[in-house]
Amino acid sequence: MSKWAEIDFNKLSVLLTPTFLRKKSMLAWLRVLISPIGQLYAEWHNNRQQNLYKLRHNGQICYLRAVLNDEFDPQLRRIRIDDGAEARPFYIYTEGENKPKWLTAEAVNNPTYLHRQSAYAKTGVDFYVHVPSDLNFDKNKMQALIDFYRLASKRYEII
Repeated sequence: MSKWAEIDFNKLSVLLTPTFLRKKSMLAWLRVLISPIGQLYAEWHNNRQQNLYKLRHNGQICYLRAVLNDEFDPQLRRIRIDDGAEARPFYIYTEGENKPKWLTAEAVNNPTYLHRQSAYAKTGVDFYVHVPSDLNFDKNKMQALIDFYRLASKRYEII
């Protein structure tokens, strides 16, 4: 942080007091008088740090992932973000058509993936936020944090 915002009010009160008044009782009285100013300064300083943190991060995936991990999983940092690539629909026959389709891995090189409906064209999401199942978090708080940083046109889903 820049030096212009760092103020030691105890030291400043001593420096601004004339030398012939610098007694222990006078300095103690000055500390009592400036303690509310010191508390306001501490609140302002914390608010400034939070605002600078918000300004350093934006909706890019790397920054959004960092913000989410800082807030919800600071130790292990397991939250990750993946693109919501639009999947091509794979049609499976319904029971009424009486044509069963088995979804087994017929070949190792050609696996069949099942996607959520949100992953398909024009109904999809732009990115997925993958949260580990054993992580306890407040979903509303996570949504609010993502909504703060993401672009307005981007849609997401927390998995």
